[in-house]
Amino acid sequence: MDRKEAGFVGLGLMGAPMAGNLLAAGWAVRAWNRSAEALEKFEALGGARVAQVEELRDLPVIIFMLPDLSYIEDAAAPLLAAWSRNPPAAGTFVVVMSSVSPAAVKEFGARVDRASGGNAVVVDAPVSGGTAGAVAGTLAIMAGSSEEDFQRLLPLFSAMGSTVRRLGPLGSGSLAKACNQLIVGTTTAALAEAAELAERSGMDVDALYGVLAGGLAGSRVLEIVGPRLAAKDYEPTGPAKFMHKDLSFVLESARAVDAAVPMAAAGVDLYAELTRQGLGDRDLAVVRQAIANLSHSSSGGTAAAITANTK
Repeated sequence: MDRKEAGFVGLGLMGAPMAGNLLAAGWAVRAWNRSAEALEKFEALGGARVAQVEELRDLPVIIFMLPDLSYIEDAAAPLLAAWSRNPPAAGTFVVVMSSVSPAAVKEFGARVDRASGGNAVVVDAPVSGGTAGAVAGTLAIMAGSSEEDFQRLLPLFSAMGSTVRRLGPLGSGSLAKACNQLIVGTTTAALAEAAELAERSGMDVDALYGVLAGGLAGSRVLEIVGPRLAAKDYEPTGPAKFMHKDLSFVLESARAVDAAVPMAAAGVDLYAELTRQGLGDRDLAVVRQAIANLSHSSSGGTAAAITANTK
């Protein structure tokens, strides 16, 4: 990319350090965020703020890092309206780095194409690695784009992540992230169940996790989330409620290709129950508390307890 300039929309737990890493890599970044405090911190790092998203209209790339596509569509609406009156330069990128529906992001891409007169293209590039990865610049970035567009954006992505891959055309990045969340969400839930079972049986959870880490059950999820599960530390590094949304995207994608996803279906039910319990704004590890709160009187165990609680 000729110009190392970018717009960034959304300076939350993930977006703020990602935008900061772009600044550190020499990118000139202008940002919009709903709250002023995050913008003040961003300006202290050398970034610039804009009062309205449409002020980013002439930049070669605009990144969106908001909770879901509906938020992105609302934020982008004035931008698309401005482009419909005066199209941007050819080759402009709208990069969706949030976890969104693979099907819906394709529809969003078509709307951007129409509004921009074909001059702007949407690339979906969701990330994995949590706030620690966002701060360290070691995120895994999963891109859905043409190969040519991916190569143009690679310097931008490399400033924020250490594992950057193109998975296919638009929508492929979001599907890859859905698969990632299937593994993370269900593995975290399994570790939480194991912790509850072990502790109620008089076993030390740290000791259990220590031995699991040395065997086939060892994983990055155990390494990163395990200590929070064991300590019942639910201070948010990312709201648990988003896992329900992400696993719903797995079900949506599976229906489109007639794939069976029984683990995802169970995960959707469990994280829906977590949200019903009012735990959605806590860390993902709070799934342990959600499981602990379920009634164990049913002979069917956790699944039956969830079913009973939804009736």
